[in-house]
Amino acid sequence: MKESQNINRVFVGLSIFIIILLILLPTGFPTNEYPNSDRVRVRILEVDDSLVYSAGGVILQGSQLCKVRILNGDFKGTETYARNTFMGKLDMDKVFEEGDTALAVIDFLDNEVTFVTIIDHYRLHLEIILFIVFVALLILFARWVGVKALISFVLTILMIWKVLIPSFLKGYHPIIIAMLVVFMLTIVIIALVAGINRKSLVAISGSFLGSVLTCILAISFGNAFNIHGAILPFSETLLYTGYAHLNLTDIFIAGIFLASAGALMDLAMDISTAIYEMVHNNPNITRKQAIQSGLVIGRAVIGTMTTTLLLAYSGGYVALLMVFMAQGTPMINILNLRYVSAEILHTIVGSIGLVTVAPFTAVLAGILFTQPAFLEKVKREMEERVSQEEKEVISQLS
Repeated sequence: MKESQNINRVFVGLSIFIIILLILLPTGFPTNEYPNSDRVRVRILEVDDSLVYSAGGVILQGSQLCKVRILNGDFKGTETYARNTFMGKLDMDKVFEEGDTALAVIDFLDNEVTFVTIIDHYRLHLEIILFIVFVALLILFARWVGVKALISFVLTILMIWKVLIPSFLKGYHPIIIAMLVVFMLTIVIIALVAGINRKSLVAISGSFLGSVLTCILAISFGNAFNIHGAILPFSETLLYTGYAHLNLTDIFIAGIFLASAGALMDLAMDISTAIYEMVHNNPNITRKQAIQSGLVIGRAVIGTMTTTLLLAYSGGYVALLMVFMAQGTPMINILNLRYVSAEILHTIVGSIGLVTVAPFTAVLAGILFTQPAFLEKVKREMEERVSQEEKEVISQLS
């Protein structure tokens, strides 16, 4: 038991070491292309809306002239003016009021500010507060497991930002890169949370099989659906910024199984843990009984997990669906539209992965957890535990 705990601690330490390496790892892309510019926080002191006019209700045109004070950096305390130009797009435009704090880019020459571009409202402090609340609640509820979950959370963010995205931009095959990242994250996350043991091995194997099947289905049906990867948000902007060589369709397909990987891990871990606990509480269980119990658990979990995927994917397209209904668009047109078809592909392929990962994991768990050597070990642990409990009872009575 102590040896297993020591191995798990070493793995946690190794994961933290990987996180540190990823933090120090350069992405290979410039962080600031313009040496005579800087990103700073500014306070909006005054707003001149005289050049702002409405173009259809809430849509604004024109520009705001804002007097701002720089709050940090080499030009802290400097007051100057910035113009906020409206594009006539609600998703892109921002409206500032006196007293607001914003993120801005300042251009300077010979130690003087020459131009200020207001980017957006400053939200970093709120994001930090929200993250701190999340961390506090996670550790308060799950304690040491919460700490390991937090490590896996940070590692996932860094793997996406420092490995996945740069590899895509450098032109490496998106599907291969995404699958390698999914495999690595599956191993690390499950091993961190559940430890290095048979339970983790079953969950990792079941999740792997589900991810491979999901990848195959995404490739097959992604090509058959004839959906270009340009439906990804900001994909055209990416092409215009010098990355026209990228295969957006492969990136789109990679995103299908990448998005479902977390749900596959959850389901595999749930089934593996449930069968593991059953075997520990009843070492006389047969292989057939263990597999059947795993399948029953899998059916119950799948019933809600597939709906979870549907809600997660469709949540970002509520406005589009409202437009269809408001305009009376025929259902056949809606289902055939490439944006809707892409979400259908996402949802159904991910759901098929969930449906198959349940029997994969149940069968693997039934085989590995009912091996004679493992059952003998469980029986010895039960006898030791019962013996220890009897000693404690006798000690209390005496």
